[in-house]
Amino acid sequence: MTDPTITDADAPRPLPSGGKPANGPGRLLAAVLGDLRAVDGALYAAVAATPTPTLDRTLRHLSHAADHSKISFGIAATLALGGKRPRRAALVGVGAIAVASASANLLGKRLVRRARPDREAARVTVDRHVRMPTSASFPSGHTASAVAFATAVGVVLPPAAVPLGALASAVGYSRIHTGVHYPGDVAAGAVLGIASAAAALAAAAATPSARTQALLTAARSWPRISIGSAGR
Repeated sequence: MTDPTITDADAPRPLPSGGKPANGPGRLLAAVLGDLRAVDGALYAAVAATPTPTLDRTLRHLSHAADHSKISFGIAATLALGGKRPRRAALVGVGAIAVASASANLLGKRLVRRARPDREAARVTVDRHVRMPTSASFPSGHTASAVAFATAVGVVLPPAAVPLGALASAVGYSRIHTGVHYPGDVAAGAVLGIASAAAALAAAAATPSARTQALLTAARSWPRISIGSAGR
């Protein structure tokens, strides 16, 4: 009678090192992030594979026009020619762009360093192509700046909220359509844009107007004027 053979499946295995549970929070987070990346890539591929010849040229031109926030700065210049409220909206909007641009390019892209999509592998049609940036993909700086401007201006000047919001959404989608960003990059840029607008609005609210500053200066000098007059 022969001894039973030990297969690889029956062989004893070493215990996991480190004493951490196999399904700990870190592993769960990694799995969730992996699933989100898979969804992100699938959405990008779906947009790339959907033929939209009527939209291709328009969205390509829009994406190019949004470089360096040219559209937003042009709108801000137009608002600055209006009354006091439009001028304030333009100023806060430009401030929001500055915060969003710095946050996206100096912090977000350097921290995450996500590679740009492989536009050729996804077979994005050449009719959609704009210049592929050399910076990291996450988050979308175009989206962050456009959403920051639209949000800040819309709060100060409510009638402009809907058209500027629609424009910012179109700019964000154009970055996916042209193949230079994943949808997740654009979503993160939108969140960053809203936060940047909130920061710019808070800074503007904390800064007193010129009239308020004049009243404060007069109030501070009033005791000295009274004392000086009483001593004469």
